[in-house]
Amino acid sequence: GKREGIVCTSSNAPKTFEYAFERGEKILFFPDQHLGRNTGYEMGIPLDEMITWDWRLPLGGNTQEQLERARVILWKGHCSTHQRFSVGQIEQARAEHPGVNVIVHPECSWEVVQAADASGSTERIIKAVSAAPAGSTWGVGTEINLVKRLNDENPDKTVFCLDPVVCPCSTMYRIHPAYLAWTLEGLVQGHVVNRVKVDDETREWSLVALERMLALP
Repeated sequence: GKREGIVCTSSNAPKTFEYAFERGEKILFFPDQHLGRNTGYEMGIPLDEMITWDWRLPLGGNTQEQLERARVILWKGHCSTHQRFSVGQIEQARAEHPGVNVIVHPECSWEVVQAADASGSTERIIKAVSAAPAGSTWGVGTEINLVKRLNDENPDKTVFCLDPVVCPCSTMYRIHPAYLAWTLEGLVQGHVVNRVKVDDETREWSLVALERMLALP
């Protein structure tokens, strides 16, 4: 937040792009390059005006001219779960399920998003499947536990994961009722588990960046 930065999620990334471009000519987007690329493309930014920054290479692996021309600089990071989805899986789903609706998370690669019928945040995926007519079929490209939940909550539809062997996101999987109960019980007993500590300056500016996101219209 110290340099006009702002936190974003997959559901409000377009609004954070608008916020950033109102204040400058370029965006450094991190940590997920694919969410940044798909958001920028959806907002009309050509692919050749979005470059990837590899922190291991001089100038991020780019030329000075590329850096000057770029409007969006994408940190070379990604979600390991969403990188398992491929165009080939979408083609297979269409072959095996004629008329299938394919929806994927925007942290999938640009090629996968372009091959899908729709893309969107977790919230958008949930709303799309839930509002779909009975009897419809959905191939979903996101975390397997969400896909399973959608299938359980929509028995009148066919909902399946595009990657049949996708592994659960190990980080997200740690957030479940048993661990939440353990954390809350610890607080009741006066014991804070997994406390995260940062220096005062980092805490101050991180809060500013978070509050900017929460203040978005």
